[in-house]
Amino acid sequence: MRAGVVVTAQPGVEDLAVRAEELGLDSFWVNDTPMVHGDPFVALSLCAKATSRIRLGIGVTSPALRSAPATASGLASLNALAPGRIICGVGTGNTARRTLGMRPTTTARLENFTATLQDLCAGRATQYREGNRVRDIRFLHAGAQVNTADPIEFVVAALLGPKAAAVAGRRGTGLISFGLLDPTAWHALHDTRRHSAQGTPRDPDSHRDSYLVTALHLLDEDEDPHGDAARDATGHLVLSLLAFAADTAADTPSLAEQLGPEEGAAVRKLLDRRGTTATAPDRHTKLYPNYLGRIAPQDRDLVLPSLMNTLALVGTRDDLLARITTLEQAGVDELLIQPVVDPPTEMALLAKLLT
Repeated sequence: MRAGVVVTAQPGVEDLAVRAEELGLDSFWVNDTPMVHGDPFVALSLCAKATSRIRLGIGVTSPALRSAPATASGLASLNALAPGRIICGVGTGNTARRTLGMRPTTTARLENFTATLQDLCAGRATQYREGNRVRDIRFLHAGAQVNTADPIEFVVAALLGPKAAAVAGRRGTGLISFGLLDPTAWHALHDTRRHSAQGTPRDPDSHRDSYLVTALHLLDEDEDPHGDAARDATGHLVLSLLAFAADTAADTPSLAEQLGPEEGAAVRKLLDRRGTTATAPDRHTKLYPNYLGRIAPQDRDLVLPSLMNTLALVGTRDDLLARITTLEQAGVDELLIQPVVDPPTEMALLAKLLT
């Protein structure tokens, strides 16, 4: 299986990209969560100039965050800096929208956004709509500013629901998912994508890459799989789920209600610890600071073993390789980790394990 890494935009991100390339990793991604992290286009521009081989991804952007023309211009500009090395993940903006206190956009809008990006980034004219006004648009600037000759890879963010996977099938894109370690769920996503490609100009059996974002912790001999080191390495994923459950606890049906009693108690504890409630209109300002960053020691008790096992890869070398092999057999092409404790060391561990 191929290996890559996902980080947040920050000064020095290009140094991590250089190190990832030196280690032989296949891709280097930057999050697009504007109110929590830095800008991915700025970060990847630095990475593009500092590297020569590794693929560079935005994971993920959304029509609820950026207009299609501006996004396409950013992507094609990156493609001019790193020809043929750009990947763009697109989604409904679930987390990025919720950090604004807003709901994600619709899959219909996601599909239209994806189609527009595909057309513009390939140098084609396309329809662009704002309200009732529709116009044909295309890049009007030629030359070195943008690159529409080399292909940009697009992947659609999908979790357990079929709608986003169906968009991927109709648009001929790959898939990316977060913390989805269930092989059965991956089989279902791929089945949906293939079924949705039928009746389109796209070959249902043609291969499109699938990416899995998770955290990884290799246990030392006799190390507690749920000890402090493992919780620190995986806690950012667990707390992201708990924050989402806390934020949507007033929705129907809510994720919090689907969790077990221990997990539900952790959601309530998180709300109390952050000084907010499930219905407070400003709860997003309390739940999402340091989102996907290294957790504070006082929050280790919220990193439940059940959620660690569900969202992250923790185990001995043989344990990890066995789970990764099963995921590969389910159609996952590339494993992306989010390192937060010691990124250079964690990237080196991933490279040693998989490359």
